[in-house]
Amino acid sequence: MTEIKRETKETKIEIKVDIQGSGKANISTGVGFFDHMLETLAKHSGIDMEIFCDGDIDVDFHHTVEDVGIALGQALYEEVFPIKNIERFANAVAILDEAAVEVDLDIGGRPYLVYEMPREGAIREFDLELVEEFFKSLVFNFKIAAHIVYKRGTNKHHIVESAFKSFAVALRRALSYRESGIPSTKGVL
Repeated sequence: MTEIKRETKETKIEIKVDIQGSGKANISTGVGFFDHMLETLAKHSGIDMEIFCDGDIDVDFHHTVEDVGIALGQALYEEVFPIKNIERFANAVAILDEAAVEVDLDIGGRPYLVYEMPREGAIREFDLELVEEFFKSLVFNFKIAAHIVYKRGTNKHHIVESAFKSFAVALRRALSYRESGIPSTKGVL
């Protein structure tokens, strides 16, 4: 289990993650929809997560969402690297009713994000552009590559939840055990 504490003028965050967990979640960020998405991420990745954030949500949700992404990425990086005996590459499409989002991952130490999702609109007061901010912060601090691509759907909640579920399932698959050591032709990641 890895624990990260991060404090700025805008947020105070405590995160614990265990990649050998069963998907248990204890989440409180003050942003209900975001908590729901983080619980979804924990459940479908099989990673136990405790995430607490006291942020300036009276100003905006941006700092909370971005900073949780940063701290969660740092915690996952510490849990996983240096990597060996994992599958490394994975993809998933987890549908939610009419919505489908595809996620492809490479846990290889080279951060990159391709994000082709709707960015306009909101789910209640949660702006869709915040989803990209979360994944950008997570991916770059976890030092992984992720392609998150909208395939179809009309309901904003379903689309975003499909993205979180797909990311979680791909992450679970990429972290799955394999017999051989380092999954790289270079011999190092």
